[in-house]
Amino acid sequence: MSQPAEIRGDKVKNSATSDEEPRTAAKYGRGTGVPNPIDVHVGNRIRMRRLLLGMNQETLANALGLTFQQVQKYEGGANRVSASRLSAMAEILGVPISYFFGDLRLDDAEVSPEDQRWREYLQRPETIEFIRLYYAIPDPRARRQFLEMTKTLAETSASEEKP
Repeated sequence: MSQPAEIRGDKVKNSATSDEEPRTAAKYGRGTGVPNPIDVHVGNRIRMRRLLLGMNQETLANALGLTFQQVQKYEGGANRVSASRLSAMAEILGVPISYFFGDLRLDDAEVSPEDQRWREYLQRPETIEFIRLYYAIPDPRARRQFLEMTKTLAETSASEEKP
């Protein structure tokens, strides 16, 4: 069975009008092996919220009637999340659907290396767990003391690294 021209990488002409420029093959999506950046972003937001709640993939999968492997594919952007499934996830994770599109950059504007580094830090499981545990401390005074202690440790470490 032959693949459609767009998947093969051929230029495709719109049959309705022959004056238009041919379309080029998709950069990402089905058949390219490269997930759509929007699907990856939505998947990252699903993962971040799940981890903030201290929920594992299996728990989310069971609530959705799926396997944990399917949740893995959603979180990695390998599989696109349907609107109805996204709505169910939003309800289970306790967020509005718009949460999954937060910080989405649709333009091709470059992200500075420093911004990219901070985004990666914020997506790490240990960072998400740290935030979750910080807010699990019920006493606001104890939380504030913990924050001050953490700042002191960070400043001490930073000053020790400088020549």
